[in-house]
Amino acid sequence: MTARTRYFVVSSLLVLVVGLGSGLVAYYVGFPAGAISSAGGPDELKYLPHDVAVVAYADVREVMASGFRQHLLQAAPGQETGRRELEQQTGINIETDIEHVVASLEAETNGGNPSAGIVIARGTFNEVKIEALMREHGAEVLEYKGKRIIVAPTPLHTDPADPNAPSPERLAKPTEFALSFLKPGLVALGTSNLIRRAIDVENGGDSVTANEEVMNLIRSLDSGNAWAVGRFDALRTTGKLPDAVTQLPPISWFSVTGQVNDGINGVLRAETSSDEAAKNLRDVVQGFIALARLQAGSKPEMQTFMQSLQISGTGKTVALSFSVPGTVLDMVHPATAQPRPQAH
Repeated sequence: MTARTRYFVVSSLLVLVVGLGSGLVAYYVGFPAGAISSAGGPDELKYLPHDVAVVAYADVREVMASGFRQHLLQAAPGQETGRRELEQQTGINIETDIEHVVASLEAETNGGNPSAGIVIARGTFNEVKIEALMREHGAEVLEYKGKRIIVAPTPLHTDPADPNAPSPERLAKPTEFALSFLKPGLVALGTSNLIRRAIDVENGGDSVTANEEVMNLIRSLDSGNAWAVGRFDALRTTGKLPDAVTQLPPISWFSVTGQVNDGINGVLRAETSSDEAAKNLRDVVQGFIALARLQAGSKPEMQTFMQSLQISGTGKTVALSFSVPGTVLDMVHPATAQPRPQAH
């Protein structure tokens, strides 16, 4: 059995756990994946509308500096393309300029338009420099209720010889990119329509803080430096979930919280439509874990990961706790792992 075949099941399970456990929404809107106050959630939630489908948070400083991210960069170096592209377009360096982000995903519209997301980032930004750089790339500035919205042409870089240029798939489906400073040290990134909506919410509109279903999920989270909550159907409509996830029994709501350091420790919870659906989901995931354990081999890191997977929950709720060592990524993608020093 080849290494590729040997780790196929394990890799699929890792996609399920890590993909959900380290900030789903942040991935969908193109950014990297504590912050739970006594009132429930960070202050930036007041900019998100009442009917958002998914909300996520990430302490960017901690996540970007973590050992897990270093393993992820070795296993999937293409992850850096989006970070470089953002810096080229706006001058914003995710690693040095952003402290944390709150992101949301809106549900698919009735007209069949794809789901759209917005990121509210807190950090240290040079507003004059950022606007000037975006203008150099052809961006225009619009005024809306006292705020300046900088709308960039999409895409800004189309040279196929440029390694940082958007992929052909992204060029075929251009998406508007806009940016606005809501307050000093607080920037919104997304489409101009979503930024306008965030401004409207700030000026008295209904925010997600009045959505009891979402806020109850946020209040129920364990502490961590990355989390996400929301309606699972909104993720299904994006078409970006792995087949192993989309084929699971129906899930209504999900929540996930994780602490990202040298690995990821967290809990993923799902709420199904009925007790029977929850039982079926527990059975499916338990069977998946059992099969993965058979394929795990004798590697200590993989054994640690497998033993950490624990299924629990009652009624309509299913919970999966996990602990993913960063070194697991080296085994899933052994060709990209850094060689270990030779003993002398």
